[in-house]
Amino acid sequence: MAEQTEETVFVQATLKILGGKWKILILWHLKDGARRFSELKRLMPEITEKMLIQQLRELEKDEIVHRKVYPDVPPKVDYSFTDYGRSLEKPVLHALRDWGEAHLKRHEQ
Repeated sequence: MAEQTEETVFVQATLKILGGKWKILILWHLKDGARRFSELKRLMPEITEKMLIQQLRELEKDEIVHRKVYPDVPPKVDYSFTDYGRSLEKPVLHALRDWGEAHLKRHEQ
């Protein structure tokens, strides 16, 4: 069996944090500012509440997303990028958007 290259380890580390069907989309919706849970759910009607909670918790644990709880009644919670999470926006999120746009245009022909 061939040894993993250092680059493979880096890609695996990235996928461990961002992998899955929903995390990239959640981050895309947070790129323009903080969003409430209900806003995120409305923007992604296909995701279950349970899955959205799970994905947000994982992103929070990995210090990509910040969860801010306001002492209101009923409680208000906002999700936003951490400074570290914001480092994903231009190199990763915009590149994925650009590739997806080119891919769709290529297949329209």
